[in-house]
Amino acid sequence: MKLADFEVNYKDSSVTGSFAGFAKRKAIYRNGLGVTLISELDERQIRSQHINLAVKPDANTDSIRWPMGDKLIDTFPKAIDSAKLQLAIEHVFIEKDTILPIRTRAVVIVYNGQLIAERYADGFTVKTKLAGWSMTKTVTSALIGILVKQGKLFVNASAPVPEWQNRNDPRQSIRITDLLQQRSGLDFEENYAKESDATRMLFQKADMGGFTASHPLKYKPGSVFYYSSGNSNILSRIIRQILGDSLYYRFPYQQLFYKLGMYSAVMEPDASGTFVGSSYMYATARDWARFGLLYLNDGLSNSERVLPEGWVATSTRPASADKKGYGYQIWLNAGTDTSIKRFPSAPADMFYADGFESQLIFVIPSRNLVVVRLGLTQHNNFDGNQFLSEVLASVR
Repeated sequence: MKLADFEVNYKDSSVTGSFAGFAKRKAIYRNGLGVTLISELDERQIRSQHINLAVKPDANTDSIRWPMGDKLIDTFPKAIDSAKLQLAIEHVFIEKDTILPIRTRAVVIVYNGQLIAERYADGFTVKTKLAGWSMTKTVTSALIGILVKQGKLFVNASAPVPEWQNRNDPRQSIRITDLLQQRSGLDFEENYAKESDATRMLFQKADMGGFTASHPLKYKPGSVFYYSSGNSNILSRIIRQILGDSLYYRFPYQQLFYKLGMYSAVMEPDASGTFVGSSYMYATARDWARFGLLYLNDGLSNSERVLPEGWVATSTRPASADKKGYGYQIWLNAGTDTSIKRFPSAPADMFYADGFESQLIFVIPSRNLVVVRLGLTQHNNFDGNQFLSEVLASVR
């Protein structure tokens, strides 16, 4: 990093980075779209994209009760031991190892629909937008669900990917379900320790979904689980193709975020203009909790059915013979063998969105809990199981 140089240009809202004077790259900020890394396309082409953004509702959230707003009730549920809960939260803000810090930035706890506890690290507040990284995958799955509800997509149908439409192309058998469950069979390498398909996609390609779609098959579709951000970006590209650009950029906001009161949410596009559905979304900790609450409430928000009836149950059902457990772009605490749990201290019915550096939304239906933890844990040393154990111990 000592050889890296970064220049911020406040006039055109951009940052240019280079390494030892070489490999210069530029990223631009556009209001409502966040940041886009310039890749393959000319900067003028990207800036000239016509993007029809949604208009955020004019609402004073401080006067609207949670979860649609930020007005919290004063009463505390008798079923929760407040002292134990506060201690559990305090523990994940303590740095036991200063050489390998966990850097928790925010924690939000929701019980029975009520926000009962939250805490932020110094420099972060209830208004701070935080990166979800791969938690964005679960948001992409929810958007697919909304299209299913609208009758515009069918999960068991072949994925409508232009590159796969030749009748002799074996990729034509890849279904939407295969992409959702990370069983596309595409020969795509997800490795961040070296140059790989994933790093080329995120840092060098203008059309991330198109880049992934160009890969050949490695396995029979539906047969092998392989976690791939590329699958998620193909799904995001499918959403755009179905809706068209006139509706696409408003769709996540009007059909999902604003229906949940998630007014801080921002999804960032790649250079071609498609949302990076695998990784690039920001929202406040409360808004990430609102998203978790949608799944806890079976796809209902403010008495409105946002996700199709049964979508959450289907999304959180492991594929046959899936012992470890993965649903529709969402992790499961247990797969078909409920005795094998990723988080042993948590119930088998727990499912969760999981992002790089331990961004986590835990949804525990049997305890009526949503637990959000956001941070900058760079050494994979956040003990999520211990945290959950302590939080669950506070439930009488």
